[in-house]
Amino acid sequence: MVERENKRDNKKEAGSVEIEYYTDPLCCWSWSLEPQWRRLRFEYSGKVKWRYRMGGLIANWESFNDPMNVVNRPLQMGPLWMEAKYVSGMPIRDKIWYENPPASSFPACIAVKAAGLQSPVASEAYLRKVREAVMLQGQNIGGRDVLRQVGRSLAEAQPDVFNAEVFERDLGGEEARKAFEEDLRQVRLHGITRFPTLTIRREGGDHGVLLIGYRPYVALRTALYQVAPELEPVQHTTDESEYRRYWGSITERELEEVLKGTVS
Repeated sequence: MVERENKRDNKKEAGSVEIEYYTDPLCCWSWSLEPQWRRLRFEYSGKVKWRYRMGGLIANWESFNDPMNVVNRPLQMGPLWMEAKYVSGMPIRDKIWYENPPASSFPACIAVKAAGLQSPVASEAYLRKVREAVMLQGQNIGGRDVLRQVGRSLAEAQPDVFNAEVFERDLGGEEARKAFEEDLRQVRLHGITRFPTLTIRREGGDHGVLLIGYRPYVALRTALYQVAPELEPVQHTTDESEYRRYWGSITERELEEVLKGTVS
């Protein structure tokens, strides 16, 4: 997690653009977008505000059906994750769908909302750690024990940001569940059917740009320009150590995205 983000609440920081990010901890394409998404937040630090909406990708396998990708059972999810790994270059443990498939993404979504009751920074940190747990470590984040362990690990790494005892209390509480239900309501209200989906608008504005699915960085930059043409990056880096320190935990693909120094 970003050291600088640990010291601020991004919802309170003045920015020119607001982004609503519809996602799910089990969405392989959202994980694939992390290099571009992190680069955007780094280069436009202080100029962009964002909020995550948990989309509830998989309620259960009895009701789940993705006709676009022909997926309606766990084994069929494996090839989709393999494709995401190949297209994006991000490391992904696709074998989880053969070895220990999550039964639902709802528990992880609720866990992210429980973390968010502490602060938006805690929510951001937990979402990243729970993604790493499934995408990099192949852990079944459909289980409460795994979600609690992710929280304990995060609390050990960032005690100033995240409290594991508070999280475990909130994980089973009504407030986190209701926050997730509100996200699901927003998903239905805006007709969101694919993740990731980003709505990008000028702060306080009614109209904006909709980005759906995995996109190259230039697509994110172009969307910002369409919404706020005057907006310029506030920082760049070609320093590997600096970028590693900024995020703390980082993949080689994420590092490559920012160090190549071109819009792509």
